[in-house]
Amino acid sequence: MTVDFATARRTKVTEIPVIDISALVESGKTAEVAREIHDAATKVGFFYLSGHGIAQHLLDGAFAVARDFFALPEAEKDSVRVDTSQRGWMAGGMSRMQGSVTHDLKEVFFWGTEVPCDHPDLLAGKPLVAENKWPDAAFPRLRSELMPYHEAACGVGRKVLSAIATGFDTPKDFFDSRYDFPLARGQLVYYPPSTAGDEAEQRFGVAPHTDFGVLTLLLQDMNGGLQVQNRSGEWIEAPPIPGTLVCNIGDLLQLWTNDRFISTLHRVVNRSGKARYSIPVFFDPNSDTLVDPRDLGAAMPKHRPVVAGEHIVGRNKKSFAQYRPAESKESSTGVGFSNDA
Repeated sequence: MTVDFATARRTKVTEIPVIDISALVESGKTAEVAREIHDAATKVGFFYLSGHGIAQHLLDGAFAVARDFFALPEAEKDSVRVDTSQRGWMAGGMSRMQGSVTHDLKEVFFWGTEVPCDHPDLLAGKPLVAENKWPDAAFPRLRSELMPYHEAACGVGRKVLSAIATGFDTPKDFFDSRYDFPLARGQLVYYPPSTAGDEAEQRFGVAPHTDFGVLTLLLQDMNGGLQVQNRSGEWIEAPPIPGTLVCNIGDLLQLWTNDRFISTLHRVVNRSGKARYSIPVFFDPNSDTLVDPRDLGAAMPKHRPVVAGEHIVGRNKKSFAQYRPAESKESSTGVGFSNDA
């Protein structure tokens, strides 16, 4: 392995806070949790959530179905090939973060909230509002085992947002109307072990990036590999902690809070020698939500308002080969697309 590639310091316990949200989940008490989340979001941009209340069998089931899905023959996964609505299976080589040297070392299955075929947002063609692409014929378990976890994770996201609103002295239901049909998209992510050849080419599981939306809720297995850049510009590990979710702030929430919250650079390199699986849920608002720093009390906004769905699609176009159909044929080699859009 290349000695100076993707090095990161082992994290001290206090560097990425662990926040117990059980009082928020069980009784809706927001004040203390709001203070802790506000502190972590302004200083680090990353924190762990314990006491989130998601049943263990849902966590175990999500990982089990991820492992089994990625073990399917490629032809079966390809029956639900990813499209520009960001639903379905994305083969290795099709993801490349803006500014990276090469493509990411991962496969992904994308899904989101189930959308009725007659839903007004779908009929209106709003960005990222789409029907899921389930391989029901080949692998019906995927839908039945993922959706209960997805719904539970979204429930946690709503609780966290209520605490964030409280932390800004805003009514705790501030986000509710902006999340009545949210862009709550999930990913199953498979990272094969990194090889010496990958590292010689500076290939990450996922290269350094910030998340595009508001809030990410990440379930990671115990193999490690997530790294976060701290405020001093140093890379530190974000090791797995049993029973927790990793929560981080995305670019839209940094904008919404007028840069008071931090959207933090992070990356993955899988040196465990084993397959690594993670399951992020990107809990973002309704597609047509106007994200405006003035909403959360910014007297002198640093950013212009943006529309949530349009912003996220703009970032997707710079990162994923399916938005460049003529080039994606070469995607399995990692050749043929860049991020210079």
